[in-house]
Amino acid sequence: MSRGIGLLGQKVGMTQVFDSEGRAVGGTVVIAGPCTVTAVKTVATHGYDAVQAAFREEAKPERLGRPRAGVFAKLHLPAHRELVEFRPTAPLGDIAPGAKLTVELFKPGDRVDVVGNSKGHGFQGVVKRHGFKGGPDTHGSMSHRAPGSIGSSTDPGHTLRGTRMAGRHGGTSATSQNLEVLRIDAERNVLVLKGAIPGATGSWIKITPSIKRKAPSSRRLWVAIRDLEGGAKTAVKKPAAKK
Repeated sequence: MSRGIGLLGQKVGMTQVFDSEGRAVGGTVVIAGPCTVTAVKTVATHGYDAVQAAFREEAKPERLGRPRAGVFAKLHLPAHRELVEFRPTAPLGDIAPGAKLTVELFKPGDRVDVVGNSKGHGFQGVVKRHGFKGGPDTHGSMSHRAPGSIGSSTDPGHTLRGTRMAGRHGGTSATSQNLEVLRIDAERNVLVLKGAIPGATGSWIKITPSIKRKAPSSRRLWVAIRDLEGGAKTAVKKPAAKK
């Protein structure tokens, strides 16, 4: 995995692949890159280190606005629809404006975080939006999916901020963390990621190296502690019984 730099991509859909043991594993197919580097920012010039990259050469310059269109005009590059920054975790080396970032940044087995906009579900009640249990279904009850009291009587006399109520559900930024890269197809710029990712088919996503790691199992943790304490204990031979 390369220096904490990721890719922009587009969700294609879900499928299943077979691992080395023949088990079917659900995965999401993503078209990732190639992304064009449009700027390399440093602490000396901008106050922080970052790599700015663009994706999809499908935008019309007049639809981007003058500031963003000027970025591509200055570099003599075609206009791109998506533009994002990545924060590197190591020296960038030879990365410069105009360079291409491809799926070869990753390899099977790497762990990544995927950021996207979740599916929008419109205006929803508290049962679907917040997972409320709801009221009874029998004995004449007329409060099956009602939120119930919101606790505002004479004191405090108003609805408390943050009270869980009905409203717009979904359509917000969501992150799926620590997903495994199952397959890479460099010729078609395709990644297959284990599990589901946010967003509908065709939505834009941001893929970055994972900032977390899976916690070790109790067995692996015990082995690590044992090794730190001096390795496995050798079996002690019992003295021979006296005749």
